[in-house]
Amino acid sequence: MQSKFTRRTASIALGLGALALAGAALAQAPAFFRIGTGGTAGTYYPIGGLIANAISAPPQLVSTAVASNGSVANVNSIVGGAAESGFVQADVAFWAYSGTGVYEGKPKVAELRSIANLYPESVHLVVRKAANVKSVADLKGKKVSLDEPGSGTLLNAKAILAAFGVGEKDISAEYLKPNQAAEKMKDGSVDAFFFTGGYPAAAISELASTGSGIAILPITGAEAEKLAKDSPFFAADEIPAGTYKDVGAVKTVAVGAHWVTSAKISNDTVYAVTKALWSDKTRAALDAGHAKGKVIRKETALSGLQGVPLHPGAEKFYKEAGLLK
Repeated sequence: MQSKFTRRTASIALGLGALALAGAALAQAPAFFRIGTGGTAGTYYPIGGLIANAISAPPQLVSTAVASNGSVANVNSIVGGAAESGFVQADVAFWAYSGTGVYEGKPKVAELRSIANLYPESVHLVVRKAANVKSVADLKGKKVSLDEPGSGTLLNAKAILAAFGVGEKDISAEYLKPNQAAEKMKDGSVDAFFFTGGYPAAAISELASTGSGIAILPITGAEAEKLAKDSPFFAADEIPAGTYKDVGAVKTVAVGAHWVTSAKISNDTVYAVTKALWSDKTRAALDAGHAKGKVIRKETALSGLQGVPLHPGAEKFYKEAGLLK
């Protein structure tokens, strides 16, 4: 009897031990936090990589940057569960959450929540000097890439062209990633392309360095002012001289780049992500890794986020940091 009792006790103890170990493993199971970014030749992707590497703290938090078609695609990935978060232009985020703009007639993306404002994204309108294009209106009859479907750039390009009286039917439109458009510009099969993103953009830097003879058109004047009035997400901006080889300062417009997530993601996870974003480790990575990284500041983290509510996890951090009451 003693032996049977001992064996039974040992068996129960082993079982309880296994359950305890399983519970501990579950408690330590990593939170995977994917960040939808953009094409590899843009700005979202390198910034996303810097942030993902800096905030990852295995085994508790594992973050990765995922290449994508851009803002609209990232919203779709968040809704579909293919990503826990993504970088999205301020205008696209607002339209998605409110069911307006390009989301008119579609279901509102009511689950969208903000983590932080990151940096301004400048609209680049790159042209071949040989194409003799001096203004947006001169694009009529030219071969122009508007970027890929699913990108915020495509939406911006259409709005800008319309503001200057140019419709898609007035141009020979292509829908290419910036690096593909840049390659086609080298052989003259594309005259111009749009790109909305933080400068310097890799595809444009590489193109300028080849001596292909490019310019970046200004987006200014009454048309640009009306654009900003009709769509308050646009703000006046300037790409500094020397950002791209042999290209002077260019006055243009910009929209904010926001980091958004889903209300379905746990408060604890988003709190940990937000806290890690504004840590000394991430600050050092952003300052050293990309020109736009230096612009990502805690002081401006809440700028322009009125259109999409903060995730409660992010809100908790900002209250602790004294940025919210």
